[in-house]
Amino acid sequence: MQQQMAVMTLGSTDLERAKRFYANGFGWKLAFENPEIVFYQMNGFVLGLFLQSALETDMGRQGLAAGPGAYALAHNVREQAQVEPLMQQLLDAGGTLIRPADAPPHGGYRGYVADPDGHAWEVAWNPAWPISPEGYVTLVT
Repeated sequence: MQQQMAVMTLGSTDLERAKRFYANGFGWKLAFENPEIVFYQMNGFVLGLFLQSALETDMGRQGLAAGPGAYALAHNVREQAQVEPLMQQLLDAGGTLIRPADAPPHGGYRGYVADPDGHAWEVAWNPAWPISPEGYVTLVT
């Protein structure tokens, strides 16, 4: 089976607030929206933000907890000098600092910011993971 992810959907308790965060923080543009869900076309997959109550109905799974979980999404940048300014932009757009940027033992440079619904985003620069002009990250081993 092909290794691929088509869509990642995050629950949001306030879709308008979430849209402002992603537009003002990352500068992303919507590809689709309706009153319950928005989609961003990413490089190779789609990111969805779904009003949490509507996501619960869609899944048939009530009581989903919005907020941090045992995962982190990552946005890699091409240069180390881009990490902290992007983190600040995310904070200015309504994010919450989880961990200031620093150099982890395994190399590179990274920090963590939560979106307004508590979803953790790592902003990272890794010199061993080149980014293509289209924005694809390649693991070099």
